Amino acid sequence: MAPVQTVDETAGRGVPVDESAGSQASDKLAPRDVPTLRDAKALLTAGLISPAAFAGVEATEARYAVAISPAMQALIRAPDDPIGRQFIPDAAELVTLAHESQDPIGDDALSPVKGVVHRYPDRALLKPLLICPVYCRFCFRREHVGPDGGLLTDTELHAAYEWFTAHPAVTEVILTGGDPLMLSPRRLRGIIGALSAIPHVQTIRIHTRVPVADPQRLTDDLASAVETDRSLWVVVHANHAREFTSAVKQALRRMRGRGIPLLGQSVLLRGVNDSSEALEDLFRAMIADGVKPYYLHQLDRAPGTARFHVPVEEGRVLLERLRGRVTGLAWPCYVLDVPGGYGKVPIGPEYWQADGSVRDIEGSIHTL
Repeated sequence: MAPVQTVDETAGRGVPVDESAGSQASDKLAPRDVPTLRDAKALLTAGLISPAAFAGVEATEARYAVAISPAMQALIRAPDDPIGRQFIPDAAELVTLAHESQDPIGDDALSPVKGVVHRYPDRALLKPLLICPVYCRFCFRREHVGPDGGLLTDTELHAAYEWFTAHPAVTEVILTGGDPLMLSPRRLRGIIGALSAIPHVQTIRIHTRVPVADPQRLTDDLASAVETDRSLWVVVHANHAREFTSAVKQALRRMRGRGIPLLGQSVLLRGVNDSSEALEDLFRAMIADGVKPYYLHQLDRAPGTARFHVPVEEGRVLLERLRGRVTGLAWPCYVLDVPGGYGKVPIGPEYWQADGSVRDIEGSIHTL
């Protein structure tokens, strides 16, 4: 399955990989000539799946997109390690449980025009494409994303801009997808410019995996494409501390150097970050690279994702163990997207008691 050419997936290459990138986060470099792995045959050749797993992975690939970028390949030490588990397909994905849904957070029902999702009064999503640098095995949009593109045409983008213009209560636009930083600098610059020209749009937010999954893509040209006189935030998706390599640090520095504030979002995942130690390492890695942990997501109930599920009560315990151990800067909001499109709600540990008393971080109760 070849990527859609109009997206210009090669544009933006060129961030130099630090030859010392065998830092604490990485044992090996991601050579520029290593291809993205996109099918069972490539995974088998790379030694990331066994011959016994080939048929199941091939069947999974027929349903859900597969892509493991060179940067992520370089971090995989074993197929079931915290990096490999996120990206290597598994036949278990073909098993859909009764509580799982093809549209777990209700995007489709809340889309007034193609590419737009309007869930909250003051903000809405704009999905200009459905391509990603990697395809996470737990993705809640896995029924939609893939290398076939989902690229909005100029006509469809114009219709989206008209919708935003006609809704003055919507003051924030969240670019997502897919991954907006998979667009060419020219196309991304055009979208940012068009949104910035809408008088009531005050804030633009970009949700992306590119700085971590394909840091070489984040060139000066791509970073400059998001320049605007509006408040612009970039939210970086990462789930494990080892994802923050030297190349990633350079990519993030390119954005910070332009005054762009960086937030981090992660998903609580079994076998990836389901310990207080793993979460602490992840949040500390983010803070060290100028990324403020923003959201820790409870796994959405997408089809075939049960092997990643961590119960909410367990997640609350994990976060509670971090209170007092990590700076408040490194403390994200633990959230659940209520199935059916009812929005995010915080589900983190609580310290205020119903009787007006408060519990401290050691568990002692105090009357105020």
